[in-house]
Amino acid sequence: MILTVCPNTALDKVLFIEKWVHGHPMRTNKAVTSVGGKGLNSSVVLSQLGVKTVALGFFEGKIGQELLDLLEDYGVIPDPVWVGGNNRIAYVIAEEETNIHSHIIVGELKIDFNQSRELVKKFSERIKDTDIVIFAGTLPQTLNDDFYCEMITMAKEAGIITLIDSQKQYIREALKAKPDIVKMNWEEFGWTFTYQVNSIEQLIDSAREFKKTYEIDNLIITMGQDGILALTDQGEYLAKAPIQKSINAAGAGDSVSAVVAWRLVEGDDWESILLWSSAVSAASVLTMRTGDIHMEDVDRIMRDVEIQEIVPSIL
Repeated sequence: MILTVCPNTALDKVLFIEKWVHGHPMRTNKAVTSVGGKGLNSSVVLSQLGVKTVALGFFEGKIGQELLDLLEDYGVIPDPVWVGGNNRIAYVIAEEETNIHSHIIVGELKIDFNQSRELVKKFSERIKDTDIVIFAGTLPQTLNDDFYCEMITMAKEAGIITLIDSQKQYIREALKAKPDIVKMNWEEFGWTFTYQVNSIEQLIDSAREFKKTYEIDNLIITMGQDGILALTDQGEYLAKAPIQKSINAAGAGDSVSAVVAWRLVEGDDWESILLWSSAVSAASVLTMRTGDIHMEDVDRIMRDVEIQEIVPSIL
């Protein structure tokens, strides 16, 4: 069983338009509502891969209930803590002509001390039946920045594998607990740790420095159409799927977190993990709803995924 922890849950409302034109009215009949929030997205992907997954997070009001209903439709087991404020709505503007996807996020959860302790208590019970935990997303402002650090420490003390996918102060605090896998995207890595990463070569050098500085065993950096960079305890790799004509790219990185956790529990080596991760992530951009995948797309794309071990000759 794979547990996802998503403190900052959201509902995605994806609007498909031809092209954004500033100051002009735009109409569309193409719109979908889907699960949002990094951890919840990973659970959606896992459920479609046939993996049992529990999604633990904070929820509020009607939007929170709509989120729970969507999760249950996918076969995800939600474990909510009900809080105040407003559950976030992420309006995803998907431009079909330019393939640009923009996010406008509305709402903020309000969490008091007792509610935060309720989630920690639920977490302490859930990890007894868990193989690996994915901690994902930002934290609501009413939570302490070390919230992930506390739970990663608990999981590691219980012998549970941990993966963190976050940014800024949330991941900087989480690193103090030495998670087993750190996953970020290229942009998040650069702005969170103030690295200049204008090329893959610079990214690799900075990733090596980061991994050594923070004593991280496994570092995964997603690079959009350029693929996945993985510095692992088995070697350093670049993985790349063939470029797809994207419909909705939201959640592609969360697919990587999901698949890394799944295949790691299945005992795969890192080359196999990256093969699956690349194919599933690429397949996820071909659907309208965030985190949706079709296995026929995964199977087709996987045949053409390229995995390279990083040596000086390929840099």
